[in-house]
Amino acid sequence: MLLIRDMLLFDKFVRLCAGRIGQLFVASQLANEVGVSIHTIQHWLSVLEASFIIHRLPPFHENIGKRLVKAFKLYFVDVGLAAWLLGIETASQIQRDPLRGALFENLVVMELIKARANQGQDPQLFFYRDSNGNEVDALFKRGRRYTPIEIKSAATFHQRFLKGLEAFRRAYPEGAELGFLIYDGAMSPSRSGRRLLAVQIGRGIFQPDQSDARPWSMICFSSSAKGYCRLIIQ
Repeated sequence: MLLIRDMLLFDKFVRLCAGRIGQLFVASQLANEVGVSIHTIQHWLSVLEASFIIHRLPPFHENIGKRLVKAFKLYFVDVGLAAWLLGIETASQIQRDPLRGALFENLVVMELIKARANQGQDPQLFFYRDSNGNEVDALFKRGRRYTPIEIKSAATFHQRFLKGLEAFRRAYPEGAELGFLIYDGAMSPSRSGRRLLAVQIGRGIFQPDQSDARPWSMICFSSSAKGYCRLIIQ
């Protein structure tokens, strides 16, 4: 059991972690902001992870050795806790908050991870980023096949949402499965020519074509005006 000697600094550390959801985690930057050593930041991070408060999402590399030494992304297991740490108390606040997109991404990523965990399976979930800055928020790996997933909280579809998905397909043309864009809009275009399905949040049930074996079933349902999405891996 690790001893937390300064609870005020630890509290500051946890709140700063909430502000870094979905970003590359750099311990040295956080150490400078909190005023502690990198070693302390690493210990505190281990405490949060062992307590199932945060989850580290590793980067995708075909070379597993490289994967283990690259920066990870940080997400909170309970997105409600993350919102509370950021001072968000109402639904109207979150609609205006600059971290709304990060919290939405956190929700989707953790639902993917929890679904696999509930089946007793390793998540096999990563994020993708290339040297040109192209990025895919979540990447599910099954053998040598990869399902890229882009997550946007916007209500309006934009062509630029597809940039990372298309970059991944170019990089892995043989291994890329159908890509998914998950966003909070009313438009649900099927772009089979580009191997993409866009899925809006809180608007019924989406089920992939059963004749085309893919690893995702997605059930979207509404519990409020905006709704939220639960994703289940089969």
